[in-house]
Amino acid sequence: MTYHGLTRAKSTAAALLCAAFLGLAACGPSESNFPGQPTGQGGPNNPTGERQRESVFGEDGLKLFGGSADEESAAGSGIGVNSFLWRASLDTISFMPLASADPFGGVIITDWYQDPKAQGERFKVTVYILDKRLRADGVKVAVFRQNRSEAGEWVDAAVNDGTAVQIENAILVRARQLRINTIEAQEQN
Repeated sequence: MTYHGLTRAKSTAAALLCAAFLGLAACGPSESNFPGQPTGQGGPNNPTGERQRESVFGEDGLKLFGGSADEESAAGSGIGVNSFLWRASLDTISFMPLASADPFGGVIITDWYQDPKAQGERFKVTVYILDKRLRADGVKVAVFRQNRSEAGEWVDAAVNDGTAVQIENAILVRARQLRINTIEAQEQN
């Protein structure tokens, strides 16, 4: 086999291997959503564990030139989630440093926060905004806690069951306040 024939054979094999990987990547997710959780339970990208219609472009498809005026006003803004829940979530956890915020996917992730009054303990919060409407079940919060061991390493620790619910409630109260303020401002104009 000549040098060019060998090069062509290697290129063909590499192309077939890439096609196989892409084909496997296009397969649907497994039934187990998150390592360590029973089948069918939620994971970091699906905290409620509900089966959702899967689409690369989201639930409403791809809109190149924007949606209708009705859709825009129903969502509250041009972001992919309810704007009141989004702003209320940012307001509620504003004392913690942000690691990531995705207004189209509705996910806010904080970095580790250590209260100066509670040395040896730190928290991290992830907020999921699950709906374009202002609803009580439109927000889900996951709280993570770590304690410093005697060796000086951070070790995962249990979080009080009510902590996430308290943060969710604080977000909902703030979102309702923002909505009322917006309605009152519109009525005055």
